[in-house]
Amino acid sequence: MGRTGEQQRDDTDAELELTSDLVPLFVITQGRALPPAHEYSHTTLVTAKDDAAAAARTLSPEARQVMDLVAHGFLSVAEVAGHTRLPLGIVRILLAQMEEGGLLLVRPPIPRAERPDRELLSAVIDGLRTRFGA
Repeated sequence: MGRTGEQQRDDTDAELELTSDLVPLFVITQGRALPPAHEYSHTTLVTAKDDAAAAARTLSPEARQVMDLVAHGFLSVAEVAGHTRLPLGIVRILLAQMEEGGLLLVRPPIPRAERPDRELLSAVIDGLRTRFGA
């Protein structure tokens, strides 16, 4: 028994549905890779520039979603990826495109605090005990 045209179209549609999850990622980034100058860590902070609202109208829906998220303050790259439900690599590429377009302010992550010097802390505690008698 041969397949009718409708059955063949249904099979083709089912086959396209299986691969359709991969297509938007390529489309979202417009085929671009992350430029080497833009190494965003998970904790890099991003926010929208004050004058970026007008230019945001020309962005893709995903980039507009990112702009809406960061319009009112700093978010980390990981937070942006979590809220948009996009892979971290895709978010990094979007952020790089928007930074190059002058829409974002990017701040490196806040460095971790250095471990305190134990000898200095012991000396301070000893001085406090001597001074105030504990």
